Amino acid sequence: MGVLNITPDSFSDGGDFFTSEAAVERALQMEADGAAIIDIGGESTRPGADPVSVEEELGRVVPVIENLATRLGVPISIDTRKPAVMRAAVEAGAGLINDVNALREEAALEVAAACSVPVCLMHMQGEPRNMQAAPQYDDVVDEVRGFLHERVQACLAAGIPREKLLLDPGFGFGKSVEHNLQLLARLDAFSSMGIPILVGLSRKSMIGKLLGLEVGERLPASLALAVLAVERGAVLVRTHDVAATWQALQMNVALRSVH
Repeated sequence: MGVLNITPDSFSDGGDFFTSEAAVERALQMEADGAAIIDIGGESTRPGADPVSVEEELGRVVPVIENLATRLGVPISIDTRKPAVMRAAVEAGAGLINDVNALREEAALEVAAACSVPVCLMHMQGEPRNMQAAPQYDDVVDEVRGFLHERVQACLAAGIPREKLLLDPGFGFGKSVEHNLQLLARLDAFSSMGIPILVGLSRKSMIGKLLGLEVGERLPASLALAVLAVERGAVLVRTHDVAATWQALQMNVALRSVH
C-alpha cells in the first residue's frame, strides 16, 4: 500500500504532494513501482496534528481520486475518519476505507456499510493531537486485540461482512517504542483472528528513537520492519517507499515459494 498524503503537515512527506498534479504523478509512479493499493489521505494523523474541516479534506482528496480512478490499474484507498469524506471518496472512485479511528465517529459504521467497500480498522489510543503524551497499557497486545475484536463485532452488527474487513494494530498511534516492539513481536496474536492484517511501520518515530535517525534516514530500518511484519503474518504493508519495499518483500515471497 503506497502512502499519498495530500497534506501540508504529515510527518514524513507533508507538502510534497499537496497539489493535485503532484499527487496524481506520485500515485502513478507508486503503481509503477509495485503498489497494489494507493492510500490517499487529506488530514495528517501525525502526533500533535490538528484536525481539518470536512470541506478542506474533501477539497484535497476528491479531485485527486476522480483523476486517478480511471487511470490507475490498482484500487484507491481513502485514509479518513470522517463519514462524509468516506462517502464522497467512494463515490469518486475509492475502493477501500482506511480509518485510524476504526469507524467510531458518529454515523461512520452506517456510512461504511452503505458504501459496500472493504474497511481497515485501526487501533489508536487517544487522538492524534494527544496520543503520544503518555500511552499506558497493562498488556498492549491483549488490549489492542480486544479493541479490534469489539470493532469487528460492531461492523458485523452494522452489516459490514467479515470478509470485507482488515485490521491494523496501529503502530505509533498511542504507543511507546516498547509497546510497538511488543505488538510486532506478537503480531501472530492478530493474524490468528482470521482477518487480514495491515501494518504501517514506514519511517515511524520508533526508528528514530531506537537509532537516532531523522525521517529521511529511516529507509533501511523500515524495510527490515516490513519484512519482519510479513514473516509474522501481515498481508498488507503501508509504505512511503514503494519500490524499495516491494523489492524487499519479493525476497520474502521467493523464499516462501521454496518447497
